[in-house]
Amino acid sequence: MVNADPTLVPGNPDTPDPAPAPGTSALYRRGSHFRRYRVSYLMAGLSIAAIWGAVGGILLPLHVQQIEFGQFFSGADAGVDLQSLTALKYAVDAGSTVPTADQSRLLGLLAEFEAARALGLSSIAVVSSILTMLIQPIAGILSDRTRSRWGRRAPWIIAGAVIGAALLVAMRFSPTIGLLLVTYSVAQLGLNLASGPLNATVADRVPSGQRGSMSALSGFSSLIGGAIGSIVAGALFAIIGLDAYFPFVVAVIVFTVLFVLLARDRSSRDLVVPPMTLRQVLASFTVALRDRDFRWLWIAKVALLFGGGVSGAFGIYMLQSYIRPGLSAAEAAQISPLLAMAGIPGTVVALLVAGWWSDRLGRRKPFVIGATFLIAGSMFIPLLSPTLPALFIQGVIAGVGVGSFLTVDQAMFIDLLPDRDAAARDLGVSTLGGNLGQALGPLLAGVVVAVTGGYTALWIVAIVIVVIAALLVFPIRRVR
Repeated sequence: MVNADPTLVPGNPDTPDPAPAPGTSALYRRGSHFRRYRVSYLMAGLSIAAIWGAVGGILLPLHVQQIEFGQFFSGADAGVDLQSLTALKYAVDAGSTVPTADQSRLLGLLAEFEAARALGLSSIAVVSSILTMLIQPIAGILSDRTRSRWGRRAPWIIAGAVIGAALLVAMRFSPTIGLLLVTYSVAQLGLNLASGPLNATVADRVPSGQRGSMSALSGFSSLIGGAIGSIVAGALFAIIGLDAYFPFVVAVIVFTVLFVLLARDRSSRDLVVPPMTLRQVLASFTVALRDRDFRWLWIAKVALLFGGGVSGAFGIYMLQSYIRPGLSAAEAAQISPLLAMAGIPGTVVALLVAGWWSDRLGRRKPFVIGATFLIAGSMFIPLLSPTLPALFIQGVIAGVGVGSFLTVDQAMFIDLLPDRDAAARDLGVSTLGGNLGQALGPLLAGVVVAVTGGYTALWIVAIVIVVIAALLVFPIRRVR
């Protein structure tokens, strides 16, 4: 049986250090409690990240594609093969073939379909990100102020996982873009209610000298979970179609409950919570952003994820309509996870090395800046060579940058927290920055595709934005 409030014996490495205030968490040092926390934290993080990879990367784009295909290709056109039609488009563009009247009609429908598909997916991504952006800081404040025998974070982790899981089930049966937008937005909102407090447990329980390494574990769970999710979803989609949502529903419930039980927090019933008016609640969102260095890092994160959102918004569509030769939807669903996997070795090495090295040197900025420039540089490869091998090479190089960024950026935000007693609130604000970038990216990407009729311009726009993100880190002073 897990001891919810272990006896704190001075000098005993198997127990956490005493909590600094009544109702708050204890800092771990080392031993079985810390090991149990790390393992259960990793598994809970993996289960949430797997949903982002599976749903955001594979199932949602293919779900949108199925809905839009039915809108444009119906009746006698319902049997049209998109892969063959895209190949015809390439041949016509190259001047190697002259389309018949019926082929010209189908190519016109293809252009309308591709624009609608991109705008439909970007609309869902934008609305869901905005909702998450609004709820994350509020959830952080409420989490910081929650009194329960399970601690401040556990009620939010479980409630968020249950809401997210329920809405994933609803997504499976959503027949229109509008309904899919609503169900996915609420599902993402719920899962962010779980992931925000989960991430805040690092600031609550992990000593400062180990946060870089723990942030590396967090980054590892995000990366590996996303890759695992996309691989499993791609494989399951070929077998059971959209029923592939269901295994992820089960996983997120199981592993978040296990985290709460195995890494049980101290009771927060004795937490001292000063009264707060609605005006103070709203004003508290700006506390972290009034800190100069936190604000610069926040803007840089917005810019980086904005650029990443532009280039990555339509990954599965690029495999069908950007690279030459284009793939079918089924092929794209299976190749897309392999692209994610290609970058994992470099990312894992970067996660482990960058977090440890950053802690050892006591420096964060060089890692964040270098990682951002590396990501920008990798984008030139598919820009200059729109082929599948180029996308694989880009993924490998960007993986190293992403690994370094994920671990050190999170540690840097924790180092810059203006109020450690409000860690969930201010880390929620940092997450808001990521959500803002992720919202702006698909929005701009959808407009670019609709205006230009292709995907080439996406890489150019993304490179410019990511380079700006790197430059924004230089003014930070309090963390080297």
